[in-house]
Amino acid sequence: MVKGLYTAYTGMINQQNRMDVLTNNLANSATNGFKKEGATAQAFDEMLAIKIKDTSAFNLARGIGDVSLGVKIGECYTDYGQGSFRVTDNIYDMAIDGDGFFAISYTNKAGETSVKYTRDGAFSVTREGYLVTKDGDYVLNQAAAQAGNPGQAGYIRVNPNLELVVDENGNLYQNNALVGQVGVVDFADYNFLAKYGENMYDLVPGGQAQASTARIEQGTLEMSNVNVVSEMVEMINISRAYESNQKIIQTIDSTLEKAVAMGKA
Repeated sequence: MVKGLYTAYTGMINQQNRMDVLTNNLANSATNGFKKEGATAQAFDEMLAIKIKDTSAFNLARGIGDVSLGVKIGECYTDYGQGSFRVTDNIYDMAIDGDGFFAISYTNKAGETSVKYTRDGAFSVTREGYLVTKDGDYVLNQAAAQAGNPGQAGYIRVNPNLELVVDENGNLYQNNALVGQVGVVDFADYNFLAKYGENMYDLVPGGQAQASTARIEQGTLEMSNVNVVSEMVEMINISRAYESNQKIIQTIDSTLEKAVAMGKA
């Protein structure tokens, strides 16, 4: 095996993985509450290289140093940094200023209901007065969000014919009367969050919801935290790195071709 070919190949695979992550970020740059992802790389464990057919010492190959076998794909991570705010003046739109997530009662195609978490506060109200997401899933109140209970008892219901006022704590008022509180929770360790779809998250076993100290902004939406300009610059860097590895393979292939031709002469 020609080590240079394998090293360049692993470099191309790594750059391709980085490109996949980056293009997903760009595709969701206009998705409300989307959190960009990044990819890491790590080196293969170095191995001791030895002399081949070394006769200087009986039955003992002498080492010539450690060599790396290239790069391998590491872990993907999520940047939970806050995105910019866009004022919509829609009374049902809400944005979280600080750390925390809205709790949603999500129903999948199989009819199974579970709690999902999101930063997308583009809400609306049904004819029956239930506060729902743009996909029709119910927004949970604070008690249900804290308990992780997706049941109907945790749905938020208001009068769709009256003005709605939301204070910074997520309390909902109509005619100066408290009618509910939007469920917003945070997590001590975001490593227990698993991405679900574009901008929702699952809490995996071991994770624990806790109270959030974030403020709620009514009539505002949080945009994606993807910086399109920096992502495009990174895309150019990835393309150049990929091409560099590609040229290495082409050069080694050309060298091998000449070596084979000389051997046949």
